[in-house]
Amino acid sequence: MPPRPGRHALAALHQAPQLLGSTPVARDLKAVIDRVVDLGAQDVIGVTGSFLVGCFNARSDVDLVCYGRRGYEAAGELFSDRDLIRPYEGDALTRLYLRRAKYMTGSSFDVLMRQETRKLQGLTAGADAHINCEPLREDGDRTFTDVTTKEVGAISVVATITDDVQGLATPALYGIGVDTVIQSAVDDPEIFARRITHMRSYLGAYTGAFRTGDTVYLSGKLVHTKDGPRSGFGIELTPWTAAESYLATLAR
Repeated sequence: MPPRPGRHALAALHQAPQLLGSTPVARDLKAVIDRVVDLGAQDVIGVTGSFLVGCFNARSDVDLVCYGRRGYEAAGELFSDRDLIRPYEGDALTRLYLRRAKYMTGSSFDVLMRQETRKLQGLTAGADAHINCEPLREDGDRTFTDVTTKEVGAISVVATITDDVQGLATPALYGIGVDTVIQSAVDDPEIFARRITHMRSYLGAYTGAFRTGDTVYLSGKLVHTKDGPRSGFGIELTPWTAAESYLATLAR
């Protein structure tokens, strides 16, 4: 098993819980870790963020990662335990909206909340701290091993999600069909639009956020991709530009 830092951190904190200190959020994380171990999922769930690097404080969020299908299922069971984690609902939805709206420019409250409540996130039962879990691809996943990408230019479109099977883990890959080109930095974008078949994101913000049949607004890089003998066009979102203009949101 590869020594992924998240798993190593969870194991270390379980073996030496005194490293967490005694703040309310630390006690909540200890309870979460104990539950992960009870589920036998310590090999597919890890701790990341401030608790990974040892710079946490009383106001820290809890950031988790899970690996592969089994990790996703275990995390789903973990997040359904209301004794540990409360879902965002009622008045707490406003907190979630304020947390996400600055990154998801232009989304209405209802649409953004529909997108966000599909993800593994909530509030810890004791400290009321934000907790989330990003699904990552399992060990040995080779989905993108032979993929090469060449940037063509920037493009913004309204598209329909045609396939969400590969969208549950980061990097997320969604099949799409373009309905309308909104803006483009390339000539004759409609010609490319007919050949765009997928959207890929290295951002955990969009993992698990969309379902087949959703209408989405996408702003990203138009890229030409090759995967062995196959080639085509897609839209790619990159972490170093997402806070500026590259994003994906439900259109309605």
